[in-house]
Amino acid sequence: MAIKHGSKVDKSFSASSMTDLMFLLLLFLLIATTLINPNALKLMLPKSSNQLKDKAMTTVSIKDEGQGRYRYFVERQEVGSLDGVEQALRTRLDGQAEPTVSLHAEKSVVWDEVVKVMNIAKRNGYKLQAATQPE
Repeated sequence: MAIKHGSKVDKSFSASSMTDLMFLLLLFLLIATTLINPNALKLMLPKSSNQLKDKAMTTVSIKDEGQGRYRYFVERQEVGSLDGVEQALRTRLDGQAEPTVSLHAEKSVVWDEVVKVMNIAKRNGYKLQAATQPE
């Protein structure tokens, strides 16, 4: 009478559970990246047929409050005035190799306010991009 041993080790490996985990991780990352909105401020940008694909390091937004009042934002954080914009840009961009600023200004913002931010960028040696919507 032969005695059978029931403690045989199964040498096969099933990767199906690992592929399920990778699929779920990929699905999570795809959903998470589509929910990221780089512009939290709703601005009516001017239209242009020229679009740059450079990624700016910092964004400056100018929102028109009406009657000659404007609100300034650096990376979605409100700063009080143009001096606040310059100070916030200096703290964020000092020491960067090629500091780049993306300027988001509503269509109704007076050109003078846009030029003031451009002067801040030129004074500090920052590369400036004007954000527009595609035509």
